Amino acid sequence: MIKRISLLSRKPALSHEEFVDHWLHVHGPLALAVPGIRRYVQSHIKGETTRADIPAPDMEIDGIAELWYDSMEAMERSSATAEAQELYADGALIIGRIKSYVIEEKVIIE
Repeated sequence: MIKRISLLSRKPALSHEEFVDHWLHVHGPLALAVPGIRRYVQSHIKGETTRADIPAPDMEIDGIAELWYDSMEAMERSSATAEAQELYADGALIIGRIKSYVIEEKVIIE
């Protein structure tokens, strides 16, 4: 199983609430039509904690998107579809900055 995790920051013209509303009610339903996505989770930021002994990154985060795929090949096929392109175009309307990681999970506690 392959997962893509993306750290998202909203466009400056949007409030956090406007970003979350669009992401959940417009963007989320578009993901339902994308073939090959096994699971999709939106994590909406409610607060932040920091540690005095470890510096925090400069990027402000409004949400974390997690998408699961069966394999790297499945992720690539899914990303090439017209439905995914529509999803990405919608994301460009609200996302100001994005940092994505492709990961392979290693479950420690099930």
